[in-house]
Amino acid sequence: MLLAIDIGNTNVTLGVFEGETLRATWRVSTEPGRMLDEYGLFLRQLLPLKGVQPEDVTAVAMCSVVPPLTQTFVDLCKTYFNVTPLVIGAGVKTGVKVLYDNPRDVGSDRIVDAAAAMQLYGKPAIIVDFGTATVFDAVTRDGEYLGGAIAPGMHVAAEALFHRTSQLRRVELVRPPAAIGRSTVQSMQSGLVLGYADLVKGMVVRFDKELGGGCKVIATGGLAELMAKEAKVFDVVDTNLTLTGLRIIYEMNAGQ
Repeated sequence: MLLAIDIGNTNVTLGVFEGETLRATWRVSTEPGRMLDEYGLFLRQLLPLKGVQPEDVTAVAMCSVVPPLTQTFVDLCKTYFNVTPLVIGAGVKTGVKVLYDNPRDVGSDRIVDAAAAMQLYGKPAIIVDFGTATVFDAVTRDGEYLGGAIAPGMHVAAEALFHRTSQLRRVELVRPPAAIGRSTVQSMQSGLVLGYADLVKGMVVRFDKELGGGCKVIATGGLAELMAKEAKVFDVVDTNLTLTGLRIIYEMNAGQ
């Protein structure tokens, strides 16, 4: 079985594939200060809860946007699974040509998402990842990663309002009854949920125009389901896009 690991700023998302089938997924908090053995013991106890034994893992593919944890997880895979992981980065075949001014500036998770989107849904494509940041990625008709846009994620924006104002509180990120809030909570939910929905719609229109039209629009990330209901610009909601991309790229590089 292949263990796919996506190390993000807020969560570490894991999935186990048996062939092309995603057997199980897990999501744990990203803690850069957590030691190798803490993560290792935690994962070895976590996997059997969904019917996967640690010895079933024969390969690992991972991407990371948290440099302090990258080597921790490489060492973890060697120590606890006896596997050297494929870490997505320079020198790894992805099937994606990066047109960024400096290709090394692109987060590896964005390239993984692009690889999955092209193989699963076609091109040109627009990918919107609702994570710690709200990230827009553009893939051309020729399968090139053209670039994108980055905005604060909804949770980040909500926390900023809570911490930087005297009278605003934490609110649940759900759709309010109307755009015009009749309470402080509803007003914040309107600005966050409906405001972000319109941000997403506007950016998708701009991206589609710059890519020449006809784009597949894919949502992923923790708030993808909520935003898909509000923005109504998505052809596909795939919350496991990054994990699938890790499988696809691993298969490209297997045996090399």
